[in-house]
Amino acid sequence: MKILSYNVNGIRAAFNKGFIEWLRATDADVICIQETKALKEQVDTELLDKLGYHHYWFSAQKKGYSGVAIFSKIEPKNLSYGSGIEHMDFEGRIIRADFDEVSVMSLYLPSGTNSDRLGYKFQFMDEFQTYINQLKKEIPNLVICGDYNICHQAVDIHDPVRNKNVSGFLPEERAWLDRFINSGFIDSFRYLNPEPHQYSWWSYRANARNNNKGWRIDYALVSTPLKNKISRSFLLPEAKHSDHCPVGLELNF
Repeated sequence: MKILSYNVNGIRAAFNKGFIEWLRATDADVICIQETKALKEQVDTELLDKLGYHHYWFSAQKKGYSGVAIFSKIEPKNLSYGSGIEHMDFEGRIIRADFDEVSVMSLYLPSGTNSDRLGYKFQFMDEFQTYINQLKKEIPNLVICGDYNICHQAVDIHDPVRNKNVSGFLPEERAWLDRFINSGFIDSFRYLNPEPHQYSWWSYRANARNNNKGWRIDYALVSTPLKNKISRSFLLPEAKHSDHCPVGLELNF
């Protein structure tokens, strides 16, 4: 099963930048989308139908904001929209598709770059951990793809020293991600790719992408029972429909 995760920073804008042609070429089985910034009705979904994708959308109540989706060539046996926690679900940040051998979640964790949102980010993270702890009891084979808005380690950011007080690389955020991974997940990319200078997001400022001054904040975390199923994990920085690039994972069942 080939799984991709991509924060598209607006699905309609991505469509206008060649996203559909790119998706056709990647031939992914499942793709988790974050930051759709659209309602399903606002998107030309026929383009996805023609590629053979079932598509499921969970949008924020606020128009043009947040939103997640899952596109899948395999029809899921069950869909779960949201977490059942109202403040999370109001912003359209979690959707999950259950298949025979694995469940795949698309997650868009809040950014804390605005000071008034940093407290909310920590609230979300704490409640999300509790939610996942319970979910894993029912669904041990779980892949949580998405934009976590956190760099885990110094190797995941181009300038760890000057960014140590910036949201996304705060010690408290990194410690949370450390605990979350240690609660029963594998960072599939780092599991197979220890090399530095590999990022999934770049600022639009100062020619950051061309200079590869980036952050790795997008992950495909795989629950530990699936460890031996991980055959490949990768980033696709040549895909340029967004300020993020896709994260990829292949599982062999």
